[in-house]
Amino acid sequence: MNDRGRRRFLQQLAGLSASAGLCGVGLADALALGPKTQVGLTQLSYRGGNAMPRVTGLQRLAWEVDKRTSVDMATRGVVVPMEDKSIFRHPFLYLGGDQAFALPSSAALARLRRFLTFGGFLLIDSAEARPGGPFDLSVRRLVKALFDERALKKVKRQHTLHKSFYLLDEVVGRVTPVPYLEGVERDGRMALVYTQNDMAGAWARDNFGRWEYGVYPGGAQQREMAFRWGINIVMYALCIDYKADQVHIPFILKRRKWQVR
Repeated sequence: MNDRGRRRFLQQLAGLSASAGLCGVGLADALALGPKTQVGLTQLSYRGGNAMPRVTGLQRLAWEVDKRTSVDMATRGVVVPMEDKSIFRHPFLYLGGDQAFALPSSAALARLRRFLTFGGFLLIDSAEARPGGPFDLSVRRLVKALFDERALKKVKRQHTLHKSFYLLDEVVGRVTPVPYLEGVERDGRMALVYTQNDMAGAWARDNFGRWEYGVYPGGAQQREMAFRWGINIVMYALCIDYKADQVHIPFILKRRKWQVR
């Protein structure tokens, strides 16, 4: 699928008009078009295990994306069962956990495979943060069931994920056991991204504004980098390559502390 076809698919998923475009919705346009133009980050639930170990993490990331970028985000959390047909209404899916979990049914696997093949995006984030642990093994079993021989591959530092909004190097989260992302490509784009660093643990904040988990070993600076990684992943999922989306150039230049004439 080319970029135009993917963009049309994402617009349909998010309920946007073709004239708005996912990556071209600014604040003024969003206010004019109404709440249906907002993009949401959707949590997947599943059988077995613990699907929501970091309950507030994804919502907090959505808030940061909304404040730091030109994307109008829905900041209210949405949870959808992995077995549910409604996954096609949500362009960005998030799967978290810290325990082993069961594979979904063959019908659900087929739907998720179709979702990812035709433009959807899935971020998998391990709160277990332990390579080779029960959650990690379950993730690899899921990926194998989805894509047969297509194994997770290390994402190279030259990939757009490292520069879709911020210029980033090593991958961090609440902790740093694996300093890189893994992913599965479909038609030249990353359809699934996997991190074992518990990013949502660094994002999570309670209703009183307190951080829910400590970040090690880098503290506040590492937490900020975890947010930047989350924003890069969201921007990549929605826009593929920022170089083709001129609407974001002023934001990108500002983040790099360059002057915009």
